[in-house]
Amino acid sequence: MPRLGTWEIIIVLVIVLLVFGPGRITKVASEMGKGIKAFKDGLNEDKSEKDESAEESESETKK
Repeated sequence: MPRLGTWEIIIVLVIVLLVFGPGRITKVASEMGKGIKAFKDGLNEDKSEKDESAEESESETKK
């Protein structure tokens, strides 16, 4: 599989900039950032729910 060099990446970025424009790219990047943050928050929420349920089951067995 061919590797992308510096010039190839620059050419691709220039084409993307010409097609979408700078305003559209910032909007897309912002939405991607929000999506990634929501995904991470969801993962952390699942971990905290598992931790809480584990603590509850441990406290019930100690009674």
